[in-house]
Amino acid sequence: MPPIARPSATVLDCTDPEELAAFYGAVTGWEVTYRDDTFVFIGSGPVRLGFQRVAGYRAPGWPSGGAQAHLDFTVDDPEKAAAELAALGAVRAEEQPGGGAWLVMIDPAGHPFCLAGED
Repeated sequence: MPPIARPSATVLDCTDPEELAAFYGAVTGWEVTYRDDTFVFIGSGPVRLGFQRVAGYRAPGWPSGGAQAHLDFTVDDPEKAAAELAALGAVRAEEQPGGGAWLVMIDPAGHPFCLAGED
C-alpha cells in the first residue's frame, strides 16, 4: 500500500524557539533552515525538528505528566553525552527507568528525551 503521508517534522512547543533550536542544533549538529516569529526549524533531511512559540507554554511533567512523545538519540557514550548536554542546559531526570539501558534527560524547555548507547 502506498503511504498516505510522509513525516516531515517533529515540532516541540516552547516559549523560546530560538533557544531550543540552538540547544538541539548543538545536540544534532543540524543548522537552522527556517525561522519566523513563531517557528524555528533545524535540519535539511526528510524529517526536521521544529520549535514553536506557544503563549502560556507549560513544560510536560515527566514521568507523572501522562502520555507524551519524546525524542530518542543514539550516542557512543551515554554518560559522556549526558555531561556535554548538561553543559548546554539539559538536566538528568530524577527517575531513570530502563535499568541503565538508556538515560532520560530534560531539555531546557522541560521536554524529556533519551540517550541510548550503540547496540
